[in-house]
Amino acid sequence: MENEEKNNHTDIPNHNWGFIEVDDVRYRTLYPNHFGQRKRISGNPYLINALIPGTIREIFVKKGQKVKAGEKLLLLEAMKMNNQIVTNIAGTIDIVHVSVGDVVPKDTMLITLKP
Repeated sequence: MENEEKNNHTDIPNHNWGFIEVDDVRYRTLYPNHFGQRKRISGNPYLINALIPGTIREIFVKKGQKVKAGEKLLLLEAMKMNNQIVTNIAGTIDIVHVSVGDVVPKDTMLITLKP
């Protein structure tokens, strides 16, 4: 894989190769150059919101549980794809705002962490 990562040139203008991981399977995919220049969501990293609308399929954490950066919090199904929502910081689960089966619009508060 290391050689593949170094070879990101493509003949398609304004695109580069990149990698995504879905259900522990790594895929090589083509990204438009502006993908890396997207606006990042700023704000409180302890508030986990839905970036897309979908249905809550599984919740992996409960109130009071300590989590590490990169740990799975819940599974959000959108357009028949399962999206793992993970935390990028360590903390303790303060509030789980959703339940399995809830249909949530974009920007819905899902989980609140505390330091």
